[in-house]
Parts: sequence; structure tokens; C-alpha cells
Amino acid sequence: MGDHKEQPLRVGAAVRRRRRSLELTLAVVAERSGLSVPFLSQIENERARPSRSSLEKVADALRTTAVELLAAADPACSVDVVRADGAEPTPAPQARSLVRGHHQMHASEFTGDHDAGREFQYRNDQLMYVADGAVEIEAEGRAYRLGRGDTLYLTGGVRHRWRATVADTRVVVVAVAEHIEAVRDRPRR
Repeated sequence: MGDHKEQPLRVGAAVRRRRRSLELTLAVVAERSGLSVPFLSQIENERARPSRSSLEKVADALRTTAVELLAAADPACSVDVVRADGAEPTPAPQARSLVRGHHQMHASEFTGDHDAGREFQYRNDQLMYVADGAVEIEAEGRAYRLGRGDTLYLTGGVRHRWRATVADTRVVVVAVAEHIEAVRDRPRR
């Protein structure tokens, strides 16, 4: 009950992602598929469910298959539980995704340390929350020390790196997914 895989699929987001990755307009896909722009828009916005025949026409226009589009589709559930695996904590660094699928938000939990020299830069905003332990984060030329319960918000484009300063540190990182155009280019100060 409530299993993520039992839910119907939303193929519209997969169609939109594929179309955008090919840098095609709806008009071009309409011309190639023989379907109308309004109908394609309704598919992408989940207001219409394409028949098998229509999905195959869209797939052909996007140079893929209906099977591939269905495989890339999002589940149509509004609630999804991601359970902890129940395993005992290990001293080795670990990362696990807290959100399944291809959504507008991405969240990961990092346990232990990782490559502290690795620099990160994300297009969209992100929030780092220290669930346990402590970290040191370097961003915009400044160092920030965070302990249990502290958060750090980074706007899109900020280069940063971080490291755990205490054993068994757990950090949760929540970010707007990279495929979302959430942030316009901001002027640098």
C-alpha cells in the first residue's frame, strides 16, 4: 500500500524533458508528429493522456520510443515514502537520495565525510541542514561552521565545498533540481 511503483505514470514531464533536451519547440514536434500544438501542450502539462498511437507519434518526433518515454515518466503520486534501509551506520561515507524520481526538488543525505577538496556549484538554490555532527563550509571566500540543527542557504551559482568536522556527521541537502529554470542569472556583487 502506498508503494511508489503502484501509481500511474505521468508521461508529460518525460515528453517535455526530451523535447527540451533536443531544443525543439512544440511547433516542431507538432509538425513532425502530425498532432496539434495545443494537444502536445496538454500532454506536457498532464491535462491530456495520449493514446498509445499518439504517444508513438510523439516518440517518433522526439527520436525515441514510446517505451523510453514511459520509462522516463514520473509516477503520478503526490506522496512517496523513502524509508531508511535499517542498516547499522557504517564508518564509511555514504550518500542516499531522499526523493525518488525526476522531480522539481532534489534531496540527499550525506553521512560521514567525503572529498573535502571537491568544489560544488549548482545552478539553483540549495539548503544544507546538519542533522548530526558538525561541518565546515567554505563559500564565497568565507568559512562557516555549522553544528547539529544549523542550516546554510546558498543561492544558485555559489561555489562551495564542505567537510565533516565530527565523526558520524549527517548532512541533508535540499535543492531545486538542475533541470528546473528556477533562477535567473543574478548579477555578481
